[in-house]
Amino acid sequence: MTSCHVVEDPIKKVAIFGGTHGNELTGVFLVKHWLENGAEIQRTGLEVKPFITNPRAVKKCTRYIDCDLNRVFDCENLGKKMSEDLPYEVRRAQEINHIFGPKGSEDSYDIIFDLHNTTSNMGCTLILEDSRNDFLIQMFHYIKTSLAPLPCYVYLIEHPSLKYATTRSVAKYPVGKEFPPCALEVYKIMEKVDYPRDENGEIAAIIHPNLQDQDWKPLRPGDPVFLTLDGKTVPLGGDCTVHPVFVNEAAYYEKKEAFAKTTILTLNARSVRSSLH
Repeated sequence: MTSCHVVEDPIKKVAIFGGTHGNELTGVFLVKHWLENGAEIQRTGLEVKPFITNPRAVKKCTRYIDCDLNRVFDCENLGKKMSEDLPYEVRRAQEINHIFGPKGSEDSYDIIFDLHNTTSNMGCTLILEDSRNDFLIQMFHYIKTSLAPLPCYVYLIEHPSLKYATTRSVAKYPVGKEFPPCALEVYKIMEKVDYPRDENGEIAAIIHPNLQDQDWKPLRPGDPVFLTLDGKTVPLGGDCTVHPVFVNEAAYYEKKEAFAKTTILTLNARSVRSSLH
């Protein structure tokens, strides 16, 4: 007999975010299109709301104005007294939390799809924050199956030393139908790797050509990772094969991240069902 996770309330409210980073244009274009003509995203019994999350950054076609909007949805920032002295993205996060939350409440939106682009060669990628949430695993499995045979990778960013405060964290996760038990292959983050740096903290090497555009592919100990400015190769250390992601991502230079190491895991989810509308 298979256990079944029961969620009492069906999905009622879904949001689709674009422009969390103002220079990532796929989500911006799609959300603007759906704001003009949203028929293709509407479903019976659902409220589906397309939304431009960072309009000032979108207008300037820049990642953000004062700080990364996708890192300020934590309790500290959301709880600050509203003031013009706050960074623009903190004020915007509070506005978004008011519209789509409040975060952690029964009134919050059920699901938020936050659309992004990357300069890395990662293809279609879903980002998962919770390896124990049956609904999320089921939803990601459904999306991967729907997109097949096109590849769709799942990046699990759950890590004890990494904390995220993303726009999508405002939502909660019930479901409106039954799905059988499933298994989902994910790439779980192990650690983030910085570029080699000199004594002044400046970048002293670039991504090795053998690693460039090789996201998701096996990277073994001894394989080339960096190439110094004087032509020396820096190999991967350690004793295990990893799978790099966000290789040479342009937006992550300021975060001191050349790529992230991941390892492949399989997550299993119970069947999930809830009452219908």
